[in-house]
Amino acid sequence: MEKIKIQYLDDSIERLRYIDGKSDWIDLRAAEDVVLKAGEFKLIPLGVAMELPEGYEAHIVPRSSTYKNFGIIQTNHCGIVDHSYCGPNDWWYMPAYALRDTRIQKNDRICQFRIEKNQPQLVFEEVERLEAEDRGGIGATGIR
Repeated sequence: MEKIKIQYLDDSIERLRYIDGKSDWIDLRAAEDVVLKAGEFKLIPLGVAMELPEGYEAHIVPRSSTYKNFGIIQTNHCGIVDHSYCGPNDWWYMPAYALRDTRIQKNDRICQFRIEKNQPQLVFEEVERLEAEDRGGIGATGIR
């Protein structure tokens, strides 16, 4: 089992934990109260900084209920934190855009993350034509 060094912004930030039996993603929480008007952008602090093992990265995405509960979307859709982002000022944030007026309270769960191994080195081989069976392009499987 890999060990991850973690620093919390302060003692009032709820500690990271798995939600038993529901997912292997780990929820991240707002580290401060946030009020946004529709159309506003803010980097919402998540109250943690981590030192990931070399060769790993964290993928940060919204929770499935984030838009429903708070009316915000994550502007980069998937944040990637690599292992080198681990200094004393390398705090994690969620870049959020409000689609309606909203209030987020400290410790509200607003996004989630998982840690993945880095992609292996790839070599791209240019060809004139791909020879696999053609699926028919985007939308080829239909609606139903």
